[in-house]
Amino acid sequence: MTLSSGSLVSQGEETPDEYARPRPTEKYWEDYEDWKTHHPSAIDSFDTFREAAEGKLLTVFLDYDGTISDIVRNPDEAYMTDEMRTAVSRVASLYPTAIISGRSREKVYDFVQLPQLYYAGSHGLDIVGPKTQHETDHVELHQPAPWAPAVMDAVYRECKRAVQDIPGANVEHNKFCVSVHYRNCEPKWWGAVKDVVDRQVAGDRKRLKKAEGRKVFEVKPRVDWDKGKALSFLLGELDLQERYGYEDGQIMSLYFGDDHTDEDAFHELRGLKDECGVGVIVSTVPKPSNARFSVRDPAEVLVFLNKLADLAEKGVTKSLCTSVASGVRMHRESGGESGGNGSDSSDVLADTTQGRGGRSEEHTSELQSP
Repeated sequence: MTLSSGSLVSQGEETPDEYARPRPTEKYWEDYEDWKTHHPSAIDSFDTFREAAEGKLLTVFLDYDGTISDIVRNPDEAYMTDEMRTAVSRVASLYPTAIISGRSREKVYDFVQLPQLYYAGSHGLDIVGPKTQHETDHVELHQPAPWAPAVMDAVYRECKRAVQDIPGANVEHNKFCVSVHYRNCEPKWWGAVKDVVDRQVAGDRKRLKKAEGRKVFEVKPRVDWDKGKALSFLLGELDLQERYGYEDGQIMSLYFGDDHTDEDAFHELRGLKDECGVGVIVSTVPKPSNARFSVRDPAEVLVFLNKLADLAEKGVTKSLCTSVASGVRMHRESGGESGGNGSDSSDVLADTTQGRGGRSEEHTSELQSP
């Protein structure tokens, strides 16, 4: 490993990630204003978005750090504001809503504290459904690498030991992956942090791979899974077409994120039919992205989320409540018994996690330790 100020130069070859998606890397803008012609401001272009969303049910997926909370020096202090929590709760009462984060799902739930959401922790490697009135804990839906936590325990211990002499380095155990932060390191130490992670991956290349984020290196299980696959899994789990009679083109899915790993979700949304996938990148600097829109920071995410809730409350878009009513009508028309009167948005979540939760065991057993 060669150390130089601001430089990360490693010796030897890394094993390529055979599951990695293609990501844009070439510069295609002159400056930030030119970049925004490719990724228009979601706030300034809201009328355009409103026109595309009219009459559709929205599904909302959110990264956590840098998206609904600010990036901070200490990862353990990345608290979301009460105002943001209120906005996310408001959106979740109207649209199916999930957090897809690199944090462990227990950790991100401790920050968010909204039981009605879906949570996909460890970059989607640990997916649970909402808590309902019948459940004391979240319903486990999918873990594509159930063997990973035990492996990551050892990785965490080794990384913790290896960075103890690197000023500012911090190691975070996210259950299905391990994050090694260098945000608080001087540039001359960045290469040393990278070397720690490279050695860990090199010691078990069949099961481990390295990923990068905003001033963080991560050790992840080498499986064919990412935030985009987690997003698609959750859309399948919701099964809105079958449950409530939605057709192709009547559901629009949104994802908000700020980091490299969020590009996998943006890429997934680009593949949806009829332009019904909308990625929104959170960034104050231009960078290659698959996102369709942009916002500058979590403060603008907050504004946009409240605008989304306004659309449902004004009847411009469908909502969970109108979907329940539609589903009850369809059920009655087909000769079945209705689920009773007084259905609300929580019935959709209960229906989904209880009615399809049986898939969890099947999916969890798909991938065993290599």
